[in-house]
Amino acid sequence: MAPEKIVIGVDTSCYTTSVAAVTVEGAVLASCRKLLPVPEGERGLRQSEAVFIHVRQLPERFEELAPFVRDREIAAVCVSRTPRDDAESYMPVFHAGDAQARGLAAMLGVPCFATTHQRGHIAAAKVDSGVRGGDLLAVHLSGGTTELLSLRDGELTLLGGTLDLHAGQVVDRTGVALGLPFPAGPHLEALARQGRSEARLTMTTRDGGLHCHFSGAETQVQRWIREGALPPEDVAREVYDLLARTVARMICAGAEKTGIRQVLMAGGVASSALFREMVRERIAKRDRNLHVCFGRPEYSGDNAVGVALIGAEMLKEQEQK
Repeated sequence: MAPEKIVIGVDTSCYTTSVAAVTVEGAVLASCRKLLPVPEGERGLRQSEAVFIHVRQLPERFEELAPFVRDREIAAVCVSRTPRDDAESYMPVFHAGDAQARGLAAMLGVPCFATTHQRGHIAAAKVDSGVRGGDLLAVHLSGGTTELLSLRDGELTLLGGTLDLHAGQVVDRTGVALGLPFPAGPHLEALARQGRSEARLTMTTRDGGLHCHFSGAETQVQRWIREGALPPEDVAREVYDLLARTVARMICAGAEKTGIRQVLMAGGVASSALFREMVRERIAKRDRNLHVCFGRPEYSGDNAVGVALIGAEMLKEQEQK
């Protein structure tokens, strides 16, 4: 019997080193990833530091993946080469993964496909999400991205998003100011579940709700923390309340503009169970006919599963030519 054919995915973002394996039919075999270590009190890493850490962490991730690919045939490799589809989109961190992926593919004599980090997020979020066929609105929320996009016939079009800070930055800056580890998402969420919110932070949107600003709210949050004006748990809850209100407004504005009735939420911020609950509640109040889907939590943050799945589709297309 011929060995099962698989595709390897590689993703090296600003936050996580990731590799994954999927079958050419699209079944996920394994996802191996590790956060980049950030010194206590810091809110991130310089690109040069992140590249060095990826170089160190990538062999370890491949070692974790090895047991899942033995006795299987690696038919292709796929890597996230840039952050998003924009021709000007670039970050040095993706060079680390690209170098490893191209080297691996060359040694195996198989194709090395390239995609974007953002497309990888969307593809991973689709897994077991309940997304139906056809057009969809995609919301990508992370430490480096807050964007609303439409996906029609494979084409991603930017509809809106933040005009200053990203949703993940607000979460991380709040968390670090409260003395929580970076990245702060899970820790801030746990704190927020103990608090109460009264919509004290003003939601600032433009263009009918398609675009938003978070910098003014973040400044207010930092003032609360410095002055001890609110208990930490209430500060955390107010942040999640603001994000949920703003994202729900953006989604409804995107649906009104495009006529698309299903939504897929992707990115690390979207992995928060509390955020999901609050967004669903807000959208239900605005438009009960929207079909809102979230990716599995383990596939919402940075991962290489979506990249591998895209590689599997590219391989099929190549073989059909």
